[in-house]
Amino acid sequence: MEYPLTGLKVLDFSRVLAGPFAGRMLSDLGADVVKVEPPEGDISHHWGKSIGGLTGYYNQWNMGKRDICIDMQAAGANDLVGELVQQADIFIENYRPGVTQRLGIDYETLSRINPKLIMLSISGFGQGGSESRRPAYAPVVHAEAGLIARRTHRTGDPYADYPISIADTNAGLHGLTAILAAVYMRSRTGKGQYIDMAMIDATVSTDDQLQYDLEDSHATGPLPNDVWITGIGPVILSTDYRHFWRCIVKSRGVKDPSTKDTPLEEKIALRRKATAEFMLTLTSREQVTDMMNEFNIPWGDVREGPTVEEQPTLQERGIFVEVDDRAGGTRVVAQSPYNFSDAASGIQGPAPYQGEHNAEVLGDWLGADQGKVDELRQNGVLLTTEKADYEL
Repeated sequence: MEYPLTGLKVLDFSRVLAGPFAGRMLSDLGADVVKVEPPEGDISHHWGKSIGGLTGYYNQWNMGKRDICIDMQAAGANDLVGELVQQADIFIENYRPGVTQRLGIDYETLSRINPKLIMLSISGFGQGGSESRRPAYAPVVHAEAGLIARRTHRTGDPYADYPISIADTNAGLHGLTAILAAVYMRSRTGKGQYIDMAMIDATVSTDDQLQYDLEDSHATGPLPNDVWITGIGPVILSTDYRHFWRCIVKSRGVKDPSTKDTPLEEKIALRRKATAEFMLTLTSREQVTDMMNEFNIPWGDVREGPTVEEQPTLQERGIFVEVDDRAGGTRVVAQSPYNFSDAASGIQGPAPYQGEHNAEVLGDWLGADQGKVDELRQNGVLLTTEKADYEL
């Protein structure tokens, strides 16, 4: 089956996560995504387990891409980028605002070269505003968007960041949506588009709990879901605790340790203690499953990270696959989640080494021969990092 985005050419100048995430999804949907790295490389080359010279973090978000390495400070670099832009449909970058202008790869410049170009710029606080030049990784946005404070207010735990880069992945997903919308609009108008995607905008607009903050109405929302320890391990119940309490009193014979005269806070504490003791009596998966089905309560195992691969639905749907680890074996990675009735999607190949596809991409996109590639390399425009350099 054909990939939905076959034929689209993408220049991915981005690093770490927000931009590379969008580029990875475009690749999984069939686009030819060329990662353009600077001589110092993407910092995520240093994050995660290294196999075959490629770290796990870099590998996950750059699979299926090809890689060229350009020194933008070298004479002739902008000319080369201009030639590539003439052939590109999409350009992704997540530099701090102002950097693309300094490098001569801003939208105003590139759109003169290719008026049909769609450019996605992802930054922490958007382009041109009073805070636009602030450096911003996901934790900064989590703090500024109120996520960290909300977590503390609801749990009572000390202020701490989340163990997931919500702001980056939200920006990447919204960036992907905007790119696809711009591609469709271009099919009608013939014109390109500039997309200014701020991580803080993407985070706030995707925050389903924000309205409670804005209107100081947390008390009107549902009670938080509870995690209980059972004989088969911790489970989370996605239900109002009051409903669950009524169910186990009525159907499982749990005795209410409180009376009508017990103060409310003490009553809640006593009932929760009784619930915790009851949950420990559930010693088989069948017991837990049957009870939750009887009460019609959604529930789930609280899995430790290494056991997520064992989750039945993820196994059945093939979300985890083994890919070439560039060292004679394979490594496990997560697929993209797209499933079409009559189209293909998914990882198109392993992650690339820095500059691995210099000659291949220039040949495919520009018709450049080896002599041209060698000249650019000799002039310091193109660089290649050997596999051995990764493994030092």
